[in-house]
Order: sequence, then C-alpha cells, then structure tokens
Amino acid sequence: MTALRTSTVAVVGTGTMGQGIAQVALVAGHRVLLYDTAPGRAAQAAGAIGSRLDRLVEKGRISADARDAARARLSPATALAELADAALVIEAILEQLPAKQELFTALEDIVTADCLLATNTSSLSVTAVAGRLRHPGRCVGLHFFNPAPLLPLVEVISGFATDEVAATTAYDTAAAWGKQPVRCADTPGFIVNRIARPFYAEALRVYEERVADPATIDAVLREGAGFKMGPFELTDLIGQDVNEAVTHSVWQAFFQDPKFTPSLAQRRLVESGLHGRKAGRGWFDYSEGAHRPEPRTAEPCPVPASVGLHGKLPGPAAVLRELIEEAGIEVTGDRTTGVAEGFIRLPGGARLALTNGCPATTPAQENCIRFDLSLDYRAATRIALAAPAAVSEEDLAEAVGLFQALGKQVSVIEDVPGMIVARTVAMIIDFAVDAAARGVATPEDIDTAMRLGVNYPGGPMEWVERLGARWVWHLLDSMHHQNAGGRYVPSWALRRRADLEELVL
Repeated sequence: MTALRTSTVAVVGTGTMGQGIAQVALVAGHRVLLYDTAPGRAAQAAGAIGSRLDRLVEKGRISADARDAARARLSPATALAELADAALVIEAILEQLPAKQELFTALEDIVTADCLLATNTSSLSVTAVAGRLRHPGRCVGLHFFNPAPLLPLVEVISGFATDEVAATTAYDTAAAWGKQPVRCADTPGFIVNRIARPFYAEALRVYEERVADPATIDAVLREGAGFKMGPFELTDLIGQDVNEAVTHSVWQAFFQDPKFTPSLAQRRLVESGLHGRKAGRGWFDYSEGAHRPEPRTAEPCPVPASVGLHGKLPGPAAVLRELIEEAGIEVTGDRTTGVAEGFIRLPGGARLALTNGCPATTPAQENCIRFDLSLDYRAATRIALAAPAAVSEEDLAEAVGLFQALGKQVSVIEDVPGMIVARTVAMIIDFAVDAAARGVATPEDIDTAMRLGVNYPGGPMEWVERLGARWVWHLLDSMHHQNAGGRYVPSWALRRRADLEELVL
C-alpha cells in the first residue's frame, strides 16, 4: 500500500479542524466526503470550504479552474453509510474516547476491509481508540495542527496494534498532500504536546512563585530566547480551557507524574471563564482599548569601564566576551583560569554568572548575581537578572549597565532557581531526550516536530548538543535539590548522555 493519491477521503466532524483537513485533501486532488451528526452541518461546512477556495483564487494560490474542479469533488454526506467507498476516513469529532470508539466501530461495518481509519486526536490514546475494532491494525493517528491548511506538521501515530503498512500509507499520504509528517509511538501527548508541556508549566510555576508577572515572563522567553510568542500570550491564543485540558489529560495519562502537574493558577483562570482571546480576556485583556501591560524593564544604568573574566563561560554564554569587547568595554583576566564556574567580575567586586539551577542567594557563592540563559546572546534583546538578597544597589546597577551596553533590555526578577529561560529550556530538553530514548520518535523527528508544530527557534535535540548534556543535567539536578517532589529529577536518559559526554571529554 502506498500514498492514497486519487481515492475518496471522508472527514467526519466538520468543525474548524475537520474543515481544514478536508480542504487539504481536496486541494491535493481527492474526492472528499463530509459527514457530521448534526443535520445540515456538513452542507454548511462544504459552503465554508468553498468560500476559502475563493479566497485562495483571489490571492493567486490556485487557479479558478482548480477551484471549480475542487468544488466538484466535495460532497456533504447525510448518512454514515454514504462513506462506504472511502479509502481513508479521518475523524475530527469531540475529544472523547467513547465517541471516537463508537464512530470507528460503526464505520468498520460500512467501509471496505482495506479502508484506512485515522483519528485526529491530540491527546487520547490511539491504541484505546482502536481497541474495540475487530481489525485495529488499520487504525492510525493523523494529528494535524490548526489551521490544517497552513501548518505543515502532521504527527503519524502508531497505536500498539497499528500495522506498519497502515502507518506507512498514512505517512506517505500526508507527504503527498504537501505536509511534513513525523512518526511517533502512541504515548501521552505524542511528540509536540508531550515535549512542549514545560514551556507552559514552568512559566506558570514562575508566576505562582511570584518571580515575575506574565508580561515580563513572556518578554524574557520571546526576546531573550527567541520563542515567537510567550507562554501566556500563546495560551490565550490557544484557549486557556483547551491548553489546560491537554495538560490535565497528559498528566493523568502519565499516572499523575509530578513532571506534568497542571497549574492551579491556570485552573482558576479557566473556572473564571477567562479563556483567552475568544473570551475577550485571559492572562491579558483583549477588549477594545484595553491597556497591554509592559514587561518589567530596568532603567538605564552606567556602563562599567572594564570587567574581569575568570574561567570559561558555559555554552552560548561564551560569546559574551566578544560582545563586551565589541561594546568598547575592557576585559581583563584569564579566560583559561581553572575555576569551577566561569564568571564576570564587576568593578565593584560582585560576580556575574550564568544561572546554574541554584538561587542567587546562596551562602557558598556570596555576592553572585545570576543572568538567565539565552540560546543566542548575540541575537537576544532582553536578559533577566536575579540578585542575591544582600546585593548592593551599586553592584546590581553595574550588572544592568553591562547588559544594556550590549544592546539588551534588562528585566530584574525575583531570585529563583533556574530563573526563566534556563529552567524552561532544560526541562524541554530533558523531555525530548527521554522521549527519544524511549523510542517515542527519532531525534530528527522530535526536532522537526517542535520547530514546525510549535514554532520553536530550534529543536531540543539540537539544543542539548549546543548546551551540553552535563550542563543541562547539573542545572536540573540542582533544581531538584532545591525543590523536592520529583518535578525536576533529570531523566536517566539525560544522565546517561551526560556521563557519556564526560567520558569523551
């Protein structure tokens, strides 16, 4: 079995996602049948798809002849039995396991023996969806991302009983439709919704710990780490109810593993009906004329004339020496000095060092101001700083002034282990390394999924190469000792990778 190129494709469920999937199949040249249990809904969806095809013609993306041919291939179905000749049926109905099982059980008595059955579920087990079928091997997950016509990623999920031929056909079909498919084992959240959980969870945790406000957290992750949107504005766009439901589903599926624990703050937001943009308000107010809060940004401070560099700054932070010298600031000291942790010595005597998972207020490292991780310090336009409790205003001003001289805005946040970017990126990396080690997906597919599915500025398997597994492991291990409960325990896969890295060095 190869890609289904001209066969009939049926889509069950005609909401936004169902319509989007139908449009993708239609433009790819298939005859498409639309079915919905609500009377008249399929015909309305066909009309809406036709209107979108008109807009594609207006934008010059398809010809008028192609639009007319596509419209002729699109038909609403009034009964499930009309899907009998479909070679592929994709369901995009309610995210409820009994409803999906009931649908596929009914379809099995209607479609041919070689018809491929696909679920677009984003969080339910593909194995469970197929569990009541007589022939579960024909059932596969085809998880499109919204809006389906625009976003290229499709996760192809093999359930426990999915036949390899069925998975390969689904993969090849998605590729023939112009999508970028990735293969994935049936695991809670699949690739994207599993590995992306810390992006939201750590931001919410930082907020709950009163380290910074949502606008500042968003700005630090967006301007300091290169993420296209911050987690608070992104969950407002997704819908707080939708995002929280996926988080809760993944947490339950992993037997309430503390690494996936949902946020009480988000739960209260959902209970209040503040679901984000669609409700007019979530973390931010979207009503007409509403004021958008600004991130916490330090006032301009004097620029130090010189600083000392002792040891080697880890990972991407190593470029700071070049940036400081390019800013006209003298750098003294020996970069090869054998110190355990590289740091910058400020004129007043305070140290300035990359966060290592410990709080800045640590007796063993008195007067050490911490700066947050950036995946690219040259491109970053904002840096977060955390100061120990006893730091002087003069020392903190020197740290702020130094980064401002490098063209960065500075957000001074409350002292917390791992700060904002470092803890978020480290957790995402740990989830990705663990998923790869467990055979959820290949490292290449993981990076592809995270770049295309949630628009990350890079893939987490690429990040661990740049940062070093040892640095990531030590940061999480330090955070674990600061926060008992298991949330930050590094995975065994990350520890093994860190140990191998140390052996090579």
